[in-house]
Amino acid sequence: MGVKIVEESVERVVATMPVEGNRQSFGLLHGGASLAVGEAVGSWAAVIHASTLGKTAVGVDVSATHHRSTRSGLITITATPIHLGSTLTTHEVLITNDAGQRLCTLRITNLLLAPRA
Repeated sequence: MGVKIVEESVERVVATMPVEGNRQSFGLLHGGASLAVGEAVGSWAAVIHASTLGKTAVGVDVSATHHRSTRSGLITITATPIHLGSTLTTHEVLITNDAGQRLCTLRITNLLLAPRA
């Protein structure tokens, strides 16, 4: 998919992905690619928070709204926390185009688990 992490912290994870190679048959950015990369970046943000508690994170819910599409360029995926708890995290993930226009908004919730013995 060509995803590159640009920034990572508990407060924010930012990644980029090229539209090229992630299009559907009509030449638009594939909605499934948006969901996959949004979930991956949101989950990575949850894992960073979980690691500060000695835990790991697993996804339990993701939803997305597609606002517009694009045919070319680089998209930016930014995950920011809505809730950082000791058992659950929820992140908002924004996907924008080169012009900064919102393409997709995701919300992802992860369950935080202690490592298995």
